[in-house]
Amino acid sequence: MILKGKKGLIFGALDDKSIAWKVAELCAAEGAELVLTNAPVAFRMRGETNIKVLSEKLNCPAIPADATRIDDLEKLIDESQEKLGGKLDFVLHSIGMSINIRKQKEYTDLNHDFMQKSFDISALSFHKLMQSLWKKDAMNDWGSILALTYIGAQRTFPHYSEMAEAKALLESFARSFGYHFGERNKVRVNTISQSPTMTTAGTGIEGFQEFLDYSENMSPLGNAPAQSCAEYCVSLFSDYTRYVTMQNLFHDGGFSNMGMNPKIL
Repeated sequence: MILKGKKGLIFGALDDKSIAWKVAELCAAEGAELVLTNAPVAFRMRGETNIKVLSEKLNCPAIPADATRIDDLEKLIDESQEKLGGKLDFVLHSIGMSINIRKQKEYTDLNHDFMQKSFDISALSFHKLMQSLWKKDAMNDWGSILALTYIGAQRTFPHYSEMAEAKALLESFARSFGYHFGERNKVRVNTISQSPTMTTAGTGIEGFQEFLDYSENMSPLGNAPAQSCAEYCVSLFSDYTRYVTMQNLFHDGGFSNMGMNPKIL
């Protein structure tokens, strides 16, 4: 069990389609102690799978917190350390949402108030989280902080809209804070650029199924499934990747290095 004795905080497990959900299950299976968190609205969701169901399944606490609010994050970090009995060894940020995409606004006609909210949820929350962890000195030496991103930060996918800019900002925060965390106590900060994945958030993007098929055919290995992404996350939480930091790591079946695949033609 490569995470035996480690303590972690996981953001974003909404339902069993969530990558964060699968990461939490695998972390627990690999011996980690966990705290789960999501926005308060996630705790009011009904159905066979929600964060409270996962909490019971893994026998770990789940604490509601608004990741855009510093006071919520600070309280969450304090409570997590109290429940886990010490500092954190790893943290997963799996948060993203665009109000403009939900409202099907065209990129050339975006509501900028919505855009600012999208940036706050999808990117600024990562900086707020790391700043809160930093000020509370809540990470153990050689810990690992990870966020999920997408290649839309580097390349244009029209239907991805303002999330492209949000993810670019997220990745920049990882590099910038990665320097400070690394210098102070050898904590590493990375982002994983995952294949398009059939999550609840992903399926909210117009034309998602068609793009999923395109990406599958474009990638020599095919789209990386959510379970494989969870395995990659666990490897980055483990001691086997101690010297990997400030990186944007593509986990996409080779899509990011392809120009054209004859199968598309």
